[in-house]
Amino acid sequence: MSEMQLKYLHTIRRQKIIINLLRFLVGFIFVGIWEVAAYTGNINAFIFSSPSRIVNLFIEMCKDKTLFVHLGITIVETLISFLLVMLIGILAAIILWIFTSLSKILEPYLVMLGSLPKSALAPVLIVWLGNNMKTIIVAAVSVAVFGTIITLHNHFNEIDSDMSKLIRTLGGTRKDIMTKVLLPASIPIIISTMKVNIGLSLVGVIIGEFLAANKGLGYLIIYGSQVFMLDMVIMSIIILCILSMILYGVINLLEKKFTR
Repeated sequence: MSEMQLKYLHTIRRQKIIINLLRFLVGFIFVGIWEVAAYTGNINAFIFSSPSRIVNLFIEMCKDKTLFVHLGITIVETLISFLLVMLIGILAAIILWIFTSLSKILEPYLVMLGSLPKSALAPVLIVWLGNNMKTIIVAAVSVAVFGTIITLHNHFNEIDSDMSKLIRTLGGTRKDIMTKVLLPASIPIIISTMKVNIGLSLVGVIIGEFLAANKGLGYLIIYGSQVFMLDMVIMSIIILCILSMILYGVINLLEKKFTR
C-alpha cells in the first residue's frame, strides 16, 4: 500500500473519530443544558422532567425489575411483528409475481390499505380480537405489510427479463427463474425493506400498546401521561429511541454480511 493510500485512510479514520466525538458532544451539551435549566427553574421540571429525574426513575424501575418486563414485552412483540411482515410480504409478492392477473386485480386495494391510517383500525381490532398481544401484533403488521408487498412486487417486475428469457431458452421453469434469478437479485432490496420495517414494526407495536395493553413501553407512555408522571413518559421515549437504533444496527450488520 502506497504512502498516499495510507495517508488517505488515516484522514478517513480521523474524520470518523471527529464526527463521533462531535455527536457525543452535541448530546452531552443538550443533556447538560436540560439539567441546568430544570435545576435553576428556567423550565418546569414537573412538566419537562430532567436527566437526573429520569435516571433516578430508571434505576428505581430496574431495581424492582418492572422496566425489564415492559421492555421485554415490547421487544418480543416487535420482533414477532417484524418477522411476520417480512414473511407475509415476501410470500405475497412472489404470489403476485407468479399470477400477474391477480396482481393487477389486487394492486389498487393494496395501495388503498397501505395508505389507510392504521390507528383507525386499532379500535376495530380490539373488538374483533380482544384486548391482548394478538391485537397489538396484528396492528403492527398492518402498519408495514402492505407497503412491503408493493415494494417487493414492483422490484420483482423490474428483474432483468433477458436473464429470465435465457433460463427459459435453456429449458428452465418459472421456479428456476424465481430461485436462480429473482430471489438472489432481490436480496439488497429485501434487506433495505427490513431496515425500514424494523422501525415501522416498533411504531405499530407502540400504537397497539397505546390502545390494547397493560404492559409494554407504549403502555408506560400512556399510563405516565394519564397520571402526569412525565418522567416515565420521557424515559420510555428515550428507551424507544435507543431500542430503535439497536434494532436498526442489527439489520445494518446483516446487510454488511450479505454485501460481503
